[in-house]
Amino acid sequence: MRLTPTDRDRLLIFTAAELARARRARGLRLNVPEATALIADTVCEAARDGARLMAAAAAGASVLSAADVLPGVAEIVGEVKVEAVFDDGTRMVVVRNPFGEEAGPGSDAPGAIIAAERQAVPPPGMVQLTVVNMSEVPVSITSHFHFFEVNPLLSFDRATAYGMRLAIPAGSALRFEPGTPTDAPLVPIGGARVAIGFAGLVDGPLDSPGTKQAALARAATQGYLGAST
Repeated sequence: MRLTPTDRDRLLIFTAAELARARRARGLRLNVPEATALIADTVCEAARDGARLMAAAAAGASVLSAADVLPGVAEIVGEVKVEAVFDDGTRMVVVRNPFGEEAGPGSDAPGAIIAAERQAVPPPGMVQLTVVNMSEVPVSITSHFHFFEVNPLLSFDRATAYGMRLAIPAGSALRFEPGTPTDAPLVPIGGARVAIGFAGLVDGPLDSPGTKQAALARAATQGYLGAST
């Protein structure tokens, strides 16, 4: 049997998770590798069963509590990231606070950071758009997708969203329910500002002369809601 590197990694996670399940069944508290593997495997199996991204993340966050792991594990494992295969493709799932909100590092935990209070400041260039999902199914958009090129049945001001992405933590997603207006915070794409792939409306530097107007015209021709030149 020939396995890809991804297949081998998946089997390694499953094997470690099975070991964690067996030790947990014997009443043992799990260490960092065991807990991480069990959470990651739970996410992957939820995706395999047909769950959507946020539901899979919720499954991973509910499988263990602080009482199930050795002292210090909850402080070390603040989040678990794993690539899972969903019905519509591979997605990065981020499970934050995997042992519950109350299990995070306290002020007396080893290595704890005590931050001074500060006022939240919006990221530079952030805008808020109201988005309406005109399809019949929920749509989830991940953090670094070029928002201008998202699902054609999401209705919003595409021109304003050009060159922008969701202002949410990396690896997470925002879900848009059918027919429900949803506020979407957007920030400019950073770095070299090149959009390749996605829906193919740009496929190159975002700020080249004429690129935005050409992309808007292409989107309008292909029936993207909210696109106009």
